[in-house]
Amino acid sequence: MLADELGLHVSTVSRVLNGRYGATGAGSETVARIRRLAQERGYRPNPHATSLRTRRSHLVGVLVPRLADIVLATIYEGVEEAATALGYSTFVTNSRDEPELQRAKTEMMLSRRVDGMVFGDARSDARFVDELAARGVPFVLTNRRAGDHPSATCDDYDGGRQVARHLLELGHERVAVLAGEPYASTGIDRTRGCLDGLREGGVDVPAAWVVHSPFDAAGGRAAAEQVLAGPERPTAVFAVNDFAAIGAMGALRDRHLQAGEDVAVVGFNDTPLARQLPIPLTSVRSPVREMGREAMQLLHRLLAGEAVQSLLLPPRLVVRASSAGHLGDPAVVEAPALTRRAGPAPAGSR
Repeated sequence: MLADELGLHVSTVSRVLNGRYGATGAGSETVARIRRLAQERGYRPNPHATSLRTRRSHLVGVLVPRLADIVLATIYEGVEEAATALGYSTFVTNSRDEPELQRAKTEMMLSRRVDGMVFGDARSDARFVDELAARGVPFVLTNRRAGDHPSATCDDYDGGRQVARHLLELGHERVAVLAGEPYASTGIDRTRGCLDGLREGGVDVPAAWVVHSPFDAAGGRAAAEQVLAGPERPTAVFAVNDFAAIGAMGALRDRHLQAGEDVAVVGFNDTPLARQLPIPLTSVRSPVREMGREAMQLLHRLLAGEAVQSLLLPPRLVVRASSAGHLGDPAVVEAPALTRRAGPAPAGSR
């Protein structure tokens, strides 16, 4: 036993090896001796025994709609990176954006005695997370915001406004918006930001040209086909998700129209695929990995008893051929590089 070999009390050794040596009064030389011997012996703390003593599992549950989605997978990587640095383990599961499955998966995670949770699948009505808050479950939101619950998200509203500014500068007056799912803050905020920005520039978007759809290529294609079937064709399409934008480009191709030449197309998230397309996609780059890291940092502070405030991380518009024709090299329009605290958000949700 390490304590016997060192001639120290077992509680002193335990506190040092579990990161709590400051409370023991042990000097730096003693701490160094304990750590050196533990390393030589290949000692690793037993997380189950530790949790029994501290009532903390150092385990965090993460819930996302679909981990197959590259954006959500990258957010989770950010959560995991920050969790590891803070001494937590994580595990993730999918809710498929189905409320009953979300409830079941959450209860499963809580039964495994997680210290807290990170939700990437919150709905804008906040009903479920309101219930969890009332039960005293520690959690943080990422990807989507809901109610007044602590979150680390992209400033989606500002991202939508950047799209509006770009399209106005190009002279577009007939703009359609593929608005995503009506229960998700991402789609709601991106849509509202774009519509508000266009309206301020003197362009009103007809209600028939704001179409809700799933966040995938098939949904984007179907929504774009609905818009293109009308008597008048938009000159620009903003899809609140890159994959929906790719679906819209497919719908244009079916009609022998070309993105960037006949109709400008803009997406959101700037996934790696966006720049690799035959017609590179203009997209709003969202800081997805940072969202995950910041969400885990917020949860850590929440578990430590600190008051936390939601964060909005800045997006930036990356202009490519899908909205700029053959204007040459891609241009990048930088948003202010400062994370800002979330204030009152526009009404409406991804």
